[in-house]
Amino acid sequence: CHPCVAMRVPVGPLSLLLALSLLSPGGSAGWSCPPRCVCASNLLSCSQANLSVVPAPLPRFTAVLDLSHNNVTRLRADWAPARLPHLHALLLSHNGLAFVSTEAFTHVPRLRHLDLSSNRLRTLDENLFSDLGELEVLLLYNNEISTVDRTAFENLGRLRKLYLGQNRIARFPLELLREGTRLPQLALLDLSANRLRAVPAGELQALPAWLRDRLYLHNNPLACDCLLFQLLDRGHRRHLSAVVDFQDELRCVLPGAPAPIKILALAGQQPLNCSKAQEAVLEAHLGDSVTLGCDSRWQGVRSRHWVTPGGERVLGDGGNGSVVLLANGSLQLQALRPEDAGTYACWVAGPLLNETLYVELLVHNFTLHGPHDTLNTAYTTLVGCILSVVLVLIYLYLTPCRCCCCRGSEKPPAPRDDSINSSVLSTTPNHAGGTGEPCGSHMASSAGTGQNGRFKGGGTPPLPTRQGPKAQRKVSDPDSVSSVFSDTPIVV
Repeated sequence: CHPCVAMRVPVGPLSLLLALSLLSPGGSAGWSCPPRCVCASNLLSCSQANLSVVPAPLPRFTAVLDLSHNNVTRLRADWAPARLPHLHALLLSHNGLAFVSTEAFTHVPRLRHLDLSSNRLRTLDENLFSDLGELEVLLLYNNEISTVDRTAFENLGRLRKLYLGQNRIARFPLELLREGTRLPQLALLDLSANRLRAVPAGELQALPAWLRDRLYLHNNPLACDCLLFQLLDRGHRRHLSAVVDFQDELRCVLPGAPAPIKILALAGQQPLNCSKAQEAVLEAHLGDSVTLGCDSRWQGVRSRHWVTPGGERVLGDGGNGSVVLLANGSLQLQALRPEDAGTYACWVAGPLLNETLYVELLVHNFTLHGPHDTLNTAYTTLVGCILSVVLVLIYLYLTPCRCCCCRGSEKPPAPRDDSINSSVLSTTPNHAGGTGEPCGSHMASSAGTGQNGRFKGGGTPPLPTRQGPKAQRKVSDPDSVSSVFSDTPIVV
């Protein structure tokens, strides 16, 4: 064998290895493990390595980077000078981290898991995590956070779990939950062990049950309130884990009380004397259209159906379109009738267990008018009453006297010697000269006449002079009992 041949054999493989290293994506440095770190495939563990800065350069293929339990107090924008397209988990807990640049995550856009827990962060600045559009889990518990900017969690459309427990947050960040616009896929929010003194119980009750099932509020100095009690009491009856698992830690403060008390023990206790609210009761009126919500605590529901009070199973449209099963699982009732009242059951097939929800519908047997019509009716009634009173007063006090000119010339009434049973049906005597003559010309003939033309008792018309033996007749007294139905004189 020629000696040159023996020398050429090892040269070929070495040249090939050198060429492959130069053609690798990161060069020779791309495949090297940083000092004091352990590399296994695409996992880099630099935990408890007494590092004060992030080691550089980092392999481009890194998928999981563990930097926990070090002394990295500041995370600057240049900690990853090159883009790390495969990095999906970054662990930075227990570092004494006090500062995070708003551009710190520019080169790691595929990050899905970020652990910043157990550090010294005090504020969450504006748009701090806006570059992490694929982030799903964010751990910020056990820090010193007291201020959360309203835009700190912008663009986190895929965030599912947010841990903010064991901080110094005094105001409930309701913008994280309201209408689901900012964090539409959020399924867990941990606000335990903070400094919350009040929470918007009414708005939290309107949240879907699958979110309330993972809303942790225990170990906060909450002020005792009946709305808060009813919120948690409903959650306890629905077996929501955030209430059932931490019912002993859910406490509130009563004014003057020596120690916090359990919120679920407020029912009937002085001074609040809170009453338990019914689970789901809906009131409506005849002809209304209502929607019964199926508020399940399972987010990934496979199927659901409703059962009416009459036992009818509703899977789709029914009742000539009066009962409709909506796409979100709610049941819509149109043109309510009295027989539509009762308890409706929603059967839910969840990913783990099945669940049954009950909604009681009360249908009032009258048509509800708008507030404007009610106001008009009340106003009209009030005005009518006032006018009636005014007319009565006018009639009583302002009616003119028909014989005002005769009051001064009236004779004093005769002695009351008339009969008790005075006639009310006797004929009123006619008065001559009642057409246009003054009242004084008939004083003698009108002495026995009242204001309304009736004959006034107590007076007797003058007896005419007659001749003959029968001259001693008397004209019958108009007020006597025997003159009730006759005007004929009685002969004595």
